[in-house]
Amino acid sequence: MADQPTPEATTENTPPEEAVSQKPSSGGVFSRRRLLGTAGATGLALGAAGGAAGYAAAPAADKAAPLTSLGADTVMFHGKHQPGITTALQARGHLVAFDLAAGAGRKEAAALLRRWSTTAQRLMAGQAAAQNDTDVARDAGPSSLTVTFGFGNSFFARTGLEKQRPVALDPLPDFSSDHLDKARSNGDLWVQIGADDALVAFHALRTLQKDAGSAARVRWQMNGFNRSPGATAQPMTARNLMGQIDGTRNPKPSESDFDRRIFVPAAGDPAWMANGSYAVVRRIRMLLDDWEKLSVKAQEDVVGRKKSTGAPLTGGTETTAMNLDKTDADGNLVVPLNAHARITRPDQNGGAAMLRRPFSFHDGFDTDGVPDAGLLFVCWQADPLRGFVPVQRKLDRGDALSTFIRHEASGLFAVPGGAAEGEYVGQRLLEA
Repeated sequence: MADQPTPEATTENTPPEEAVSQKPSSGGVFSRRRLLGTAGATGLALGAAGGAAGYAAAPAADKAAPLTSLGADTVMFHGKHQPGITTALQARGHLVAFDLAAGAGRKEAAALLRRWSTTAQRLMAGQAAAQNDTDVARDAGPSSLTVTFGFGNSFFARTGLEKQRPVALDPLPDFSSDHLDKARSNGDLWVQIGADDALVAFHALRTLQKDAGSAARVRWQMNGFNRSPGATAQPMTARNLMGQIDGTRNPKPSESDFDRRIFVPAAGDPAWMANGSYAVVRRIRMLLDDWEKLSVKAQEDVVGRKKSTGAPLTGGTETTAMNLDKTDADGNLVVPLNAHARITRPDQNGGAAMLRRPFSFHDGFDTDGVPDAGLLFVCWQADPLRGFVPVQRKLDRGDALSTFIRHEASGLFAVPGGAAEGEYVGQRLLEA
């Protein structure tokens, strides 16, 4: 939908830097057509995540080739950056914030991050939890599981680390479009979970929640989803629940200035945030009943792009540069002044950029049948005061899309760099 990283857009499904696809060692891969044909011929529905046999598997002596390699895909836990930032979009996601328990401080927080890091490393490798595993993910592979940890503004006062709190973590300003529920905003600690299998993602969520023990309690938790990998005939930019192709001009790791825009430099301030990033999290309700009453042409004028292809209204393909000065036969701008894609362009916002990596959500219907659905917006940037804030301020002043969305929850979190071998996430802060 948007040309740039904005609170209403999703990320382009770009190849991850840290993902390593581990294909099954033997046998071929069934096509979707062949799989459906086999199921129809036998009258059985077969499942094999990551090459593991399902409960209705054939006898061991009659081993079949894995149906898919999706479950075998692995993302590394240790690295320069935490996983889940440049990782390609995952089919299932959970966002959860915790508050430290009364009386818990720096010591308890360090022990908790140590436990969480150990659990995340094991689960991302496709292993069971170290203690009391629930078996929810038994039979499944890693399924591109990622676990990402961050610290909220309030964490530093709770742990006596106020002097280490980054200036960039100052509370976000109020925006006129905000209708925020404080109970579902902010938090001492933030965890992002993503996977290509729903049971694998839930298993990680439940295990980390149990690991918190008496040190922290859940403040809020949200569930999201994206299109499953392989659902389209070829890789393409995602669509959101408004039906729009969304995230066309998301920054890509291959771009020369990507690291400068998304990650805190190695010599950054404070030192413990080296190679980290800042995540803005927003629960954005889409007013789908109102949106779906618009004609396709009216929807395209709101966004500034063709709904079918994502191409700018000025012509070309999805990646064609938008001609902001082009007019029609009557002298009217082809891309309206308040079109979302026009307002969010970097050259209209002093080069402000952020990497959008959200999930869609649907939390049911109210008594009138109105869907509680929209976007769990997550964006990454080296400095939210230069990334998210100026763009959102401009959207506040006249984005045509604002009529059809409502910002209901918000959070800002400092996400430190990745843990080295033998380290836990946040160790450089908590043990400095």
